[in-house]
Amino acid sequence: MRIVGNLPYNISTPILFHLSRYADRVRDMHFMLQREVVERMVARPSTPEYGRLSVMLQTRFEMKKLFKVAPGAFRPPPKVDSAVVRLVPLKEKLACDEAVLEKVVREAFSARRKTLRNALPLTPQDFSALQIDPRLRPENLSPADYVRISARVSVPVSP
Repeated sequence: MRIVGNLPYNISTPILFHLSRYADRVRDMHFMLQREVVERMVARPSTPEYGRLSVMLQTRFEMKKLFKVAPGAFRPPPKVDSAVVRLVPLKEKLACDEAVLEKVVREAFSARRKTLRNALPLTPQDFSALQIDPRLRPENLSPADYVRISARVSVPVSP
């Protein structure tokens, strides 16, 4: 299945989260969205735009911002710039429970300015086993790091 659309800007994030659940059934998706949303979707770690949306979508899709669309392309012109993005599902299956990943990422980014030690319920042993510095902030971790954390917290670790 291929999905193409001009998503309503005010509810685009919930729609994207909903559609990501069906990544295994989709060949690709192309959307026109508010430019700032597209920039958050494709953002790299340690950048101001990187956040929950970036992580949750990048764990399921390879994404590329294709081009910008100026307000003058619409009648009446909106007060924001738009952009078109392509999402192609990753071939690898998610290596953790999706609900656990959502919870971990939500917790981390709800405390964005805190260090990971204070933002996530992980022990020093967890950080050591994952080889993640607990002094980092949530925006410094890659999507793959969040998958590894989620896989670890969803499986009971023996002492």
